[in-house]
Amino acid sequence: MTVYFIGAGPGAADLITVRGARTLAAAPVCLYAGSLVPRELLAECPADARLVDTSQLNLDEIVAECVRAHGAGQDVARLHSGDPSLFSAVAEQMRRLDAAGIPYEVVPGVPAFAAAAAALKRELTVPTVGQTVILTRIAQQATPMPPGEDLATLGRSRALLVLHLATRYVDRVVDELLPHYGAECPVAVVAMASRPDELVLRGTLADIAGQVKEAGLVRTAVIVVGRTLGAEQFRDSHLYSPERDRHVC
Repeated sequence: MTVYFIGAGPGAADLITVRGARTLAAAPVCLYAGSLVPRELLAECPADARLVDTSQLNLDEIVAECVRAHGAGQDVARLHSGDPSLFSAVAEQMRRLDAAGIPYEVVPGVPAFAAAAAALKRELTVPTVGQTVILTRIAQQATPMPPGEDLATLGRSRALLVLHLATRYVDRVVDELLPHYGAECPVAVVAMASRPDELVLRGTLADIAGQVKEAGLVRTAVIVVGRTLGAEQFRDSHLYSPERDRHVC
């Protein structure tokens, strides 16, 4: 048997990959994060599949479900929101599976920041304006940030920042980024990206905190900060330039 860590995508059920949907449809056991994964996806599971909502389980209990399935020779579809490579707590599950000798694979998914960019109709990297994207979060009560990865330090780069799990602390975000980006720096907040109740806020560091509070946003949103959000006058990329020698690999 194999445990398949599947990225369910940012919210819309049809944003799961074809591989993810096929894997889900073939697994007799599905462990899913009920608070984040759209329930419509569960319709892809076999009719007699064992469905386990892990939102109220701890790590030991989740791994125990995998061990149980392993003993029965049953594949497991482990559904995570977004893409498993970002803020998914997959690494600690993999470590436990390695220790237990249980094989696993990862099926990537559409990450929240990609869905947010789509909602904003923006390319996050723009020639001569910004070519770097930093995906991060801020320190919270549960998990501190590693040394050197605090928001004030990252902000010195003035690269485009995508902040996960940060809307509850929007005042801190603004205070720490203002010295580096300036009050007029464009900011967007995308909540419930790709879902029917998607909400997009657009503003600057000067006014975004007020918008977030007025909307009552505290979770399931990303904050995007950077000059590329407002870029209009920029040079065309070299990729499609008529001056590019297309005979050179």
